[in-house]
Amino acid sequence: MKIKLDENIPVSTSQVLMEIGHDVETVIGEGLAGHDDPTVLAAASAEERLLVTLDRGFGDVRAYPPGSHGGIVVLRPDSQAVSSVLSTVSSLTTHHDLEQFRGCIVIVRGHLVRVRRPS
Repeated sequence: MKIKLDENIPVSTSQVLMEIGHDVETVIGEGLAGHDDPTVLAAASAEERLLVTLDRGFGDVRAYPPGSHGGIVVLRPDSQAVSSVLSTVSSLTTHHDLEQFRGCIVIVRGHLVRVRRPS
């Protein structure tokens, strides 16, 4: 799966995802740090990448309707500590095939996963 990590996701997350076979790029690595959300999502969608972020604003289905992008995963870990984010990503990738989230908005809180699919 092609994934783009938002600037608020710890860099170490990319290594974890690459080790399990995902093609990972980062907003920071592509020089998009500080750009607005629509620009970041447009870049991810143009590359057919699933955007992984901690930014709750990306979970707004009115602003980012399912099916209008490559997919968004909003992580809601207990804290934004690196260990907590990595734990959330690990749990998600262990229990779910990320391919099923193409075009969806996915909110991940611990082991709970809410998926908004295109209609």
